[in-house]
Amino acid sequence: MKEIIAFVRRHQVPASKKALEEAGFSALTLHSVEGRGKQKGVGGWAAEVDPEMNKLLKYETPVPEATMKWIPKRMLSLIVKDEDVEKAVSALIKANQTGHIGDGKIFVCPLEEIVRVRTGETGPRAVS
Repeated sequence: MKEIIAFVRRHQVPASKKALEEAGFSALTLHSVEGRGKQKGVGGWAAEVDPEMNKLLKYETPVPEATMKWIPKRMLSLIVKDEDVEKAVSALIKANQTGHIGDGKIFVCPLEEIVRVRTGETGPRAVS
């Protein structure tokens, strides 16, 4: 089993959910998060909505180094069987890829153990 963690633009959540559902993945956890990547927070929320704004905003007065800009994102988390990783990752890429900085990141992490609290079931049975 693997956990797939995807950081995506806020407005891409509906498309991500739809793509995952169509690919057969209906169980999903959503978190509101803030962070920054290579763009170092350039453009903020406005560039998240319209990445083309980064071209205009790069000419702004530089921000003092002590100030760190955060961009709001959504973190999607889902658990899949090892053989379904490629299918889930492909669905997320298809729903989120625009070619602009800030499209997001996807992490695939191994799971050592899964336990359903209610029944004590473990492994794949705990999430099926």
